[in-house]
Amino acid sequence: MIFDKLKKFDIVFDSAEVDCPPVYSSGDVVSGRVVLELSGESRVDSLKLHAEGFAKVHWTESRSAGSSTAYTQNYSDEVEYLNRREVLLQADNGEVTVLPAGRHEFPFSFQLPEETLVTSFEGKHGSIRYWVKVKLHRPWATVKKLKKEFTVIEPIDINTPALLAPQAGTKDKMARAWYRNFGQVSVTAKIDRKGYTPGEVIPVFAEFDNSTSRSIVPKAFITQTQTFIARGTMKQKRSVVATLCGDIVGARCRETWHGRAIKIPPVGPSVLQCRIIKVEYMLKVCVDVPGTSKLCLELPLVIGTIPLHPFGSRTSSVSSQYSVNLEWLRMAIPEQPEPPPDYSSVVTEEEAGQCNNAVVPQPAEDLSGILERPLMAFVQEFRFRPPPVYSEIDPNPQPFNMRPRCMTC
Repeated sequence: MIFDKLKKFDIVFDSAEVDCPPVYSSGDVVSGRVVLELSGESRVDSLKLHAEGFAKVHWTESRSAGSSTAYTQNYSDEVEYLNRREVLLQADNGEVTVLPAGRHEFPFSFQLPEETLVTSFEGKHGSIRYWVKVKLHRPWATVKKLKKEFTVIEPIDINTPALLAPQAGTKDKMARAWYRNFGQVSVTAKIDRKGYTPGEVIPVFAEFDNSTSRSIVPKAFITQTQTFIARGTMKQKRSVVATLCGDIVGARCRETWHGRAIKIPPVGPSVLQCRIIKVEYMLKVCVDVPGTSKLCLELPLVIGTIPLHPFGSRTSSVSSQYSVNLEWLRMAIPEQPEPPPDYSSVVTEEEAGQCNNAVVPQPAEDLSGILERPLMAFVQEFRFRPPPVYSEIDPNPQPFNMRPRCMTC
């Protein structure tokens, strides 16, 4: 039978590195070859290639129309980014082509659109995928189909003024129980910039002022929010991708973080240019407030693909770019930030989910902290040597007698 003659049918992308799948961006040329291995002479009508790229979302919601009536509402949408066709083998006169036994390679090449594409992504309710599909037509045989995906990553350079700008804020909340006030808790936090790449450590500067009669525990989370949009309706999934737990702050005491370290895991970059799918990150600095919900201060993050330039300054003057009347904000970042805590000392993801619910009205569906399919965007973390991090000498050393202490001492 003719099926027995086709020993191998494969798509091979050209790659500069052996055993490393290529990664493309807008305007790049995608090239490769379709490989056929035949055990005997075979007749072929045509061999055609189709390159496609789509962002697609889909989810369902159950609706109730009464005590005994229920129906399911479907939400879906898609955006096309790539649609190219190419004929690799077909006789001009419409007759069949006879291929002898052995190995046959049919090269292909096409250019991705010059306009900005969107980074490949796999999420709970949608995906952004690019692939090459090949169809082999033979007389008196079913069409043989083969599909192979490739990765597109749109570069996000964090060496831009908007992503190098420090992020800071302050927030407070009154602790109440049975209409009685027990004092106020305030949080002030700052990070040196908005843009980071996977594998980097974020030094968190924060001050926790506990004016209540109970102890509080400060925590920090890096969260990812996937937003899917269809027919004017939005569906979100939130995940905690990194956690940090601080020391207990006693009643009427103040605690300061001098660059506590939280490391960014190998997650996919931010997706901000797609009409129906967005992937956003946030650093949340939170404390449990007695008698009320969590107090959470949010600082936006952008996860990029091009790391900080080794000749750039990571310790640009905060006081010149962000006016905050707090002495601790002007401290230099230490050379070696505190290492992340052991896993046993990190809060559970369920607790993190409670924090998300307190800030965002929509409930968190899954706080697994693990993405379904991490992308290859963090390849930059290994291809580039990390820039020198922090200054070796603290230009603003703090005397011993100026260290934070309890307000009651």
